[in-house]
Amino acid sequence: MPAPLPSLPTSIVGSLPQPEWLIDREKLAHQFPPRVRARELWRVAPEFLAEAQDDATLLAIRAQEEAGLDILTDGEIRRESYSNHFATALDGIDLDIPGTVINRSGKPIPVPRVAGDLARRRPIQAADVRFLRAHTDRTVKITVPGPFTMAQQSQNDHYADDRALALAYADVVRAEIADLFAAGADIVQIDEPWLQARPDVARKYGAEAVTRAVEGAPGPVHLHLCFGYAVMVAERPEGYSFLSELADTPVDTVSVETAQSHLDPATLRPLRGKGVALGVLDLSTPEVETAEVIADRVRRALDDVDVEKLVLSSDCGLKYLPRASAEGKMRSLARAAEIVRAEL
Repeated sequence: MPAPLPSLPTSIVGSLPQPEWLIDREKLAHQFPPRVRARELWRVAPEFLAEAQDDATLLAIRAQEEAGLDILTDGEIRRESYSNHFATALDGIDLDIPGTVINRSGKPIPVPRVAGDLARRRPIQAADVRFLRAHTDRTVKITVPGPFTMAQQSQNDHYADDRALALAYADVVRAEIADLFAAGADIVQIDEPWLQARPDVARKYGAEAVTRAVEGAPGPVHLHLCFGYAVMVAERPEGYSFLSELADTPVDTVSVETAQSHLDPATLRPLRGKGVALGVLDLSTPEVETAEVIADRVRRALDDVDVEKLVLSSDCGLKYLPRASAEGKMRSLARAAEIVRAEL
């Protein structure tokens, strides 16, 4: 069993930079995160890829430990994007003939095409959790794309309407969450950036889909809500368009970004009673913030959240940063937590 977490535990949202010897980072940086498979990104031959991904995942685990983080992820090293690893592994998806949707920047992109009933033949990420659990004695978190986001990132050629599609995704996510906890996860995080990107649609059935996916989970589930990767989406609105709606869902903690967006922490007050994973690392720049700069970002939110349920985190995934920058930012985050803990 992992040791009890300290106050203000530290973590990243999920992803870390993949090594250049593993994936073509230049190609990765010049396309939106793929929704369908993008095997051409990997530099390693298919017969050696799984072993190489394991080796790189070990590096990601050690980097988080050496930085001093309290809650560790696998760095999402085995994934081409945060969502396609899971979404393309489901039955009911036509991998040969993809669909098309308009992405968050208004561009048409290829996406999974839902041509039949969505189902899992087996757990998709349980082996990833077991690998992570076997290689650290710290609290571990695994991430999975959320049902609303996957529904928005797919072309529906099967279900009666998009609500029915989102609820079908919720059913497979709920089953996956149970298997992830059974495999050793301490925390499961669902990634739901499209709740923010499409709030009008989200208000119709977003909270319903999240509730259906999370209700009855065997452990704490975090929900990550963000404005998109900084390298892809530079402009940040002043506030979230879908946030208070999550107050009545069964998620344990809501993960938000405040560093790059300069989010007014008063925005978080409707979430009192829930945990907040406060994004305090600005990922729009490779510059490594000092611990004191990060501590100031934490201090400004302390009056607006339940401090005993506060987690300190990154704004979004660190996937697109140089590795040295990601490691430096994680170290500063851990030191900032020590500074603020001493003041409480």
